[in-house]
Amino acid sequence: MEAPSNLELAALAFVTAINSQDPSAIVARCTSEHVFVDSLGNHVTGADRLQEGWEWYFALFPDYRIDVEALALGSDCVLLSGWASATHAASGAKWRIPAAWRAIVAGDHISHWQVYADNKPVYEILSRNP
Repeated sequence: MEAPSNLELAALAFVTAINSQDPSAIVARCTSEHVFVDSLGNHVTGADRLQEGWEWYFALFPDYRIDVEALALGSDCVLLSGWASATHAASGAKWRIPAAWRAIVAGDHISHWQVYADNKPVYEILSRNP
């Protein structure tokens, strides 16, 4: 069995930071020019905005986590697929959806993180529990 590549290690360390639900740990794994792209194509950049965004998201879904089932490596890119899941803090409603992520790696940090998912179940929960 081959040792994990630096790309794989960086991407999985980022997933671990997300699964810790610790915005500071997530931002610490990002490059200074990091770009976060959500499943609707919205872009967020800048450490302060990233920190605020993750804090907001974990306030809504405090147990949000990513479960990676497979990954593929490119020259500076890691594609991950698996599941995203969480519980809505206000209602207790749970969701679990198939998802994929693209991580562009610079050194041992993530310069770009993009989410691919059909968030319809999440939006339905939010529409019932504003």
